Amino acid sequence: MSRQDATRSASAAIGSTLYGLATRAVRRLPRDMSITSAATLATLDRSGPRRITDLAVIEGVTQPAMTVLVRVMEESGLVERRGDASDKRVTLVCLTKAGTSYVQTRHQTGVDAFARLIDELTDDEVEALVAALPALAHLAELESQDQEGSKR
Repeated sequence: MSRQDATRSASAAIGSTLYGLATRAVRRLPRDMSITSAATLATLDRSGPRRITDLAVIEGVTQPAMTVLVRVMEESGLVERRGDASDKRVTLVCLTKAGTSYVQTRHQTGVDAFARLIDELTDDEVEALVAALPALAHLAELESQDQEGSKR
């Protein structure tokens, strides 16, 4: 097996493991709202106020679907609409304090779930994960750049 084939094989194995882990992690999150709603709140938390049309593109839904989703989250007190100071014709969707709290609580729930699982690993396995943190952080950075590039 060539070095290129070995690298490709390792990449596929790592990718499969990370994908499986991410999929199972999403399934374990509270089901008090749709994944699209939770993702939209996380996007607003990460990137700040956005237009409904931008949110629709980012989350991969139609603009009418995002309008309905925003209305429901607005009625729940998680988001609010505000005018854009730089363009009076534009309305931005913003997180409320309750929305920010929801995102932070959901994030911490996920962190705690992984921490409990990591606590069950051997010391050598934990050390291997610690050693992999820079590569995992870079992978997350690359994924984020890829997502931003695909939304343009």
